[in-house]
Amino acid sequence: MKQRKVPIRTCVGCRTAGGKKGLIRLVRTSGGEVAIDPTGKMPGRGAYICPALECLRQANKGKRLARALRAEIPDELVRQLEQIVEQGSSDMDR
Repeated sequence: MKQRKVPIRTCVGCRTAGGKKGLIRLVRTSGGEVAIDPTGKMPGRGAYICPALECLRQANKGKRLARALRAEIPDELVRQLEQIVEQGSSDMDR
């Protein structure tokens, strides 16, 4: 049986490459709205970030995320991302 190719994406914050499943995808829709894409299949311009607070802070501080999506990132979305990352890290601690 033929082995499937694993999609590799680069984190906007730390610039490391990793599997698509291990990253969080953000998408800018055709209406210009920026949202978190839990399925990874929403149409629009996408950017990926590691589920780590440090990566999120680097991406937001250097405006890398806004530049990758070519849109402003709302503060509410950044707070939602922080909560998702914190929940993910607490699940890993168990």
